[in-house]
Amino acid sequence: MKIVLASTSRYRQELLQRLALPFVTAKPNVDESPLAGEHPAATAERLAIEKAKAVAADHPDSLIIGSDQVAYLGFEIFGKPGTAPRAIEQLRRMSGQTVVFHTGVALFNTRTEHFSCRGIPTRVRFRALTDDEIQRYVAKEMPLDCAGSAKSEALGITLLESLSGDDPTALIGLPLIALAEMLRRESVELP
Repeated sequence: MKIVLASTSRYRQELLQRLALPFVTAKPNVDESPLAGEHPAATAERLAIEKAKAVAADHPDSLIIGSDQVAYLGFEIFGKPGTAPRAIEQLRRMSGQTVVFHTGVALFNTRTEHFSCRGIPTRVRFRALTDDEIQRYVAKEMPLDCAGSAKSEALGITLLESLSGDDPTALIGLPLIALAEMLRRESVELP
């Protein structure tokens, strides 16, 4: 079966390449707004499923991977900032705090219409950051396309005091341990 990544994220594409499986990408057209009263973790998992469903009609006889990540502190959500001032504001708010980056991953078998979905939380403790550190980081990294404005796989690691979670790739946006398990259940041979 063809494997389809329902994402145009270069980070997710780079992660999926680690599994050494051929795949294609498709852009899911999904409204990523949280539902009223929805917990941020539930939002990530719902959106992972919706992204996989969104491209299913164009990819029959496929295994479709959807993924979404929501960074949150309590019920405050930190999305992709899009601009440097928003990234600076997010990092100021997260300074000295523990933020949960909840990554949902879904796998949809369009042949059997079977769905599986997992949510992988990563707790990230930001150290107390000065305004100068935040501004230098944003100017150097320009983390405008990632939830929470911090790329742990690059210079953003310097902003952190600690992180904990079951899958280090979840923080980057695609939990490969969970995904590999789901793919094996669909008879994909790994390694």
